Amino acid sequence: MQADFWFDPACPWAWLTSRWILEVEQVRDVQVSWQIMSLAYLNSNKEVSEQYKAKLLAAWGPVRIICAAKAAHGDSVVLPLYNAYGDLIHLQKNEISVELHELVLAQVGLPAELAAVATDMAWDEAVKLSHHAGMDQVGNDVGTPVIAVAGAAFFGPVISPAPKGEAAGKLWDGVLACAQYPGFFELKRSRTVGPIFD
Repeated sequence: MQADFWFDPACPWAWLTSRWILEVEQVRDVQVSWQIMSLAYLNSNKEVSEQYKAKLLAAWGPVRIICAAKAAHGDSVVLPLYNAYGDLIHLQKNEISVELHELVLAQVGLPAELAAVATDMAWDEAVKLSHHAGMDQVGNDVGTPVIAVAGAAFFGPVISPAPKGEAAGKLWDGVLACAQYPGFFELKRSRTVGPIFD
């Protein structure tokens, strides 16, 4: 079974869901293809705080770099780049910066010159194209992550912490069952914890 997973490296909730779906690949017959979306683009016409606006401006960098790297080196670089960004941003608590981009590229073995793409708006159309490929399937009221599988697409699941082993597989079975029912739209409760990275 092929699944597409849309993420923004800046989102801690997408990071947790990505760790879950990597576990799912180990216990279910699922192969994940990794795609970027952009929280900065998604929120570009929305009223947000000045603090969040600054974070969104910085968040353009990783998605532009991943788009450019994918164009030059193929799909196989997307997950390693995401893994490196996620580790440095969410686990090691680094801010998005030129130095961070250079460190990520070095870790993945890609040319340091790609760091300059972070501020290159010429890549925004490619970002938007990838973004819309995922987000247009689920509508305007959601963010990241988005998963498309077996003719169904959905936002989430938003989880903390990410389950492992067979627990990850059971959650996948339930999410997939809900998503494949055409009349199913929402299952939600208030969050009682923040992102738990273990």
